[in-house]
Amino acid sequence: MAYSNMDEQTIYEKMRLELRRGVLVLAVLSQLQQEHYGYSLRKNLADKGVDIDEGTLYPLIRRLEKQGLLQSEWRQDDKRKKRFYQLSEAGEQMLERLQKEWFEVSSTLSSLLKGA
Repeated sequence: MAYSNMDEQTIYEKMRLELRRGVLVLAVLSQLQQEHYGYSLRKNLADKGVDIDEGTLYPLIRRLEKQGLLQSEWRQDDKRKKRFYQLSEAGEQMLERLQKEWFEVSSTLSSLLKGA
């Protein structure tokens, strides 16, 4: 079945979002090796090519904290209270495991795509 350009673009965008959504946890964990508050984390990720909107980032951070992978504390910064996040010990271990998995999957996919 042939798709119009609009349908093809829509399909591509949906698949692109699915692909990116799968790596957001790893991206966030990797950046929280250093302490960040929400906006600084979002900006840091964007500066490195990972755009993530607030409606995705904040629920993700809350979920990771609930899972024990992040620790946080409220602090006064620039006359405002901000919640700072950083990996917990469990988060560091999880990051290490997920990095290993990422490199294995990435290597396998590279091999598959070279043969495609």
